[in-house]
Amino acid sequence: MPIYVIGDLHLSFGEEKPMSVFGANWEGHSEKIKEDWLSKVKPEDTVILAGDFSWAMYLEDTIKDFEYLNQLPGKKIMLKGNHDYWWTTITSMKRFLVEHHIGNVDFLYNNSFLVEDKIIVGTRGWSLLDSENSKKMIHREANRLEFSIQEAIQKYGEEKEKIAIMHYPPITKATKKENIIYHREFIDIMKQYGITKCYYGHLHGKSHQDAIEGKVEGIYFKLISADYLDFHLGKVVSGDGDF
Repeated sequence: MPIYVIGDLHLSFGEEKPMSVFGANWEGHSEKIKEDWLSKVKPEDTVILAGDFSWAMYLEDTIKDFEYLNQLPGKKIMLKGNHDYWWTTITSMKRFLVEHHIGNVDFLYNNSFLVEDKIIVGTRGWSLLDSENSKKMIHREANRLEFSIQEAIQKYGEEKEKIAIMHYPPITKATKKENIIYHREFIDIMKQYGITKCYYGHLHGKSHQDAIEGKVEGIYFKLISADYLDFHLGKVVSGDGDF
């Protein structure tokens, strides 16, 4: 049963937010994603969504976006992104989905999942802006990542492969420089607990050039924002390398 990944669907069925303003490639992007999804995913497969699912401001306004997701096969595991303002408590979101008959959707938030022989952990992360507030948020998000990993180890043991999902990139190229910017707290936690891969989103358009991909300090990194993947799902594979 394959595991697929994609980030930044930016659905707006309940909002007036056409994504084509961000580039011609976004024109009809929800249909592109749907077509590819239906060609790949079977009901028993899993698709992980790395944040920025919906432009809705409030949970009640996400119904059309979740209905779109509900018609697609597979189990969906969803992470919070920086634009997911509708995100509330896990209890409230799960109740909302039950009330609206939305199935096969769960949330990655201070928890973990065992999918086939792989452990899925993660957190939203934070931006690379150097400010006192960002330092506090990075520390909080790093703690959430560690909690997710520790919860996974407690439930599933330490031997299985552990894959981290983040919305913000934990590592990126420095603007107008050749060097790399690290969120050391995230990287150190991943190394400490033996994370083998980290998939992340958030970067769009010209920001794609800032992405770090490939193996860094023993961890394989891959950008999975929807436009970067040309609105195709990526498939998690064993070992290093691309989809």
